[in-house]
Amino acid sequence: MGDIAFTGTTSLILILLLAVLVIGIILFFKNYFKQKSNANLTETYKDHKWDSPLAARNKYPDVNAFRFTRPIFLFGLAAALAATLFAFSWTTYDEVVDIPDGALEWDEEIEIEPPRTAEPPPPPPPPPPPVIEEVPEEEIEEEDEPEFIDQDITEETVIEEPVVEEAPPPPPPPPPPPPAEPEIFKVVEQMPRFPGCEDVSGSNKEKEDCAKQKMLQYIYKNLKYPAIARENGVEGTAVLQFVVSETGKVVDVKVVRDIGAGCGDAAAKVVNAMNNLPQRWTPGKQRGRPVKVLYTLPVKFKLE
Repeated sequence: MGDIAFTGTTSLILILLLAVLVIGIILFFKNYFKQKSNANLTETYKDHKWDSPLAARNKYPDVNAFRFTRPIFLFGLAAALAATLFAFSWTTYDEVVDIPDGALEWDEEIEIEPPRTAEPPPPPPPPPPPVIEEVPEEEIEEEDEPEFIDQDITEETVIEEPVVEEAPPPPPPPPPPPPAEPEIFKVVEQMPRFPGCEDVSGSNKEKEDCAKQKMLQYIYKNLKYPAIARENGVEGTAVLQFVVSETGKVVDVKVVRDIGAGCGDAAAKVVNAMNNLPQRWTPGKQRGRPVKVLYTLPVKFKLE
């Protein structure tokens, strides 16, 4: 005998039928005993002689509910076994997601320069060299002989204290340079992984393959084919790029190749919704520390 499996809908229908059957039996016996109790049983058993006082413990055999103890017990046992069978045979099936063949491949290589990190401003240009102008000889005047001043100091000489002017305050220090943004990598030792495979035993390569499969299932399960693209028969591959941050958040989602008719925007909407998942991406690592990684993702649109 093969395994018995019921879908949720089938199990629910069977349990409802079983409940209706139980309610129907209860109503049947209720109506049966009501009809018997309305009969003139006192007149019927007026001259009856009971074989034993115990035989008349229910007064009249017609309304003796204990006569049905065995069939009711067997029916209850069968109903309990049937309900247990339905419960254990309740089988849930994962939704089948149609993933196109070669979903992570595209026809041509797209070379796009990754976002650049902030660079320090260039140094100011050097000042121009001084211009030496030749003075005509006519303008050169002979210098007068220097005048010698007697600088001898005697007791009568009065020396005045020089006036010292206060120096101006020093200029404020220049503001500190802005912190440099972390570098964005394209290839790292451990690439970022879509959530859902970190508990899988195996190497990083096996976890990465599992994460790619989970990512494709998520994308093609939630991707909505734009109505205008479906009506006009638009098919092709849209290519997106986004950055997985050091905390596993998806940022800077860009459509780098769009096939039109709203397909690129539909794919970007699904990628942006990754931040609403219960778990975030596992960030990429370079030399053991989390880093920003640029991720390229092709999304194929194919009409059935």
